[in-house]
Amino acid sequence: MTIDGTQEAPRDCAPDGQLPFDVFARNCPSRDTLGHVTGRWGSLTLGALREDTLRFNELRRRVEGVSEKMLSQTLHALERDGLVHREAQPTNPPRVDYRLTPLGQEITKRLMGLIDLVEARMPDVLAARKSYDGGR
Repeated sequence: MTIDGTQEAPRDCAPDGQLPFDVFARNCPSRDTLGHVTGRWGSLTLGALREDTLRFNELRRRVEGVSEKMLSQTLHALERDGLVHREAQPTNPPRVDYRLTPLGQEITKRLMGLIDLVEARMPDVLAARKSYDGGR
């Protein structure tokens, strides 16, 4: 509903480029990609890969707390979105390396700006939490 009470037309976006991508539209594929990038494990995985190519277990150690299953799902989603490249080496035992694609590097650079800002402003966040929790 709009402010004047009329029915708002549903927003959508088409991957064929006829309509602009709109993450606020329910069926827009950009919403899924935004979720993959900004979700807890997606953002941490991209951040971990920002400086180096890593093997699965190296990534798992770097991103503390992620389960093997969740990391695997996250890597598949990021690879499908074209942000991570997976390279299987024909060795015994098999070796699989993960690295950011150029698109993944561009997105991760911006994501790291947000991560850096959050880390830098944590004293303010903690003070706000203390104030909020004390007022309850």
